[in-house]
Amino acid sequence: MMLALSVGALVAGAAYLMLDRTFLRVIIGFVLFGHAVNLLLFSSGGILRRTEPLGSGPDPAVTADALPQAFVLTAIVIAFAITVYMLVLAVTGRPDEDAPTEEAEEGPTPDPAEPDAPSDTDDRSGADDRSGAAPRTTDQESRA
Repeated sequence: MMLALSVGALVAGAAYLMLDRTFLRVIIGFVLFGHAVNLLLFSSGGILRRTEPLGSGPDPAVTADALPQAFVLTAIVIAFAITVYMLVLAVTGRPDEDAPTEEAEEGPTPDPAEPDAPSDTDDRSGADDRSGAAPRTTDQESRA
């Protein structure tokens, strides 16, 4: 029962970390998931009769099943290789991959070639355009 709870806790932690946006947490979640799978494969060989694969004799009652142990060894090697590959991707990725850009925060900049585009230097009203208030017009602008 304790082994099943351990596998469940590792899978839950791995799922929580893999759903995060940062790449390092995804890698840690993958490592936790690899450990959970290793425990699950290892428990499939029988937890009550886990001794050396070739016991004192060819009696199947005292020997452990060697196939799950071979699967776990293979899974450890594959998980290690994929973890190293993902760490290399994390190091060589774009430096500000998760950080929001300034353009996304402020909005698009107006094109200076367009005559109707509002500019930051052409602020006649003194009010901030982003506030949503209507711009005030002067007497000369209303006569034109």
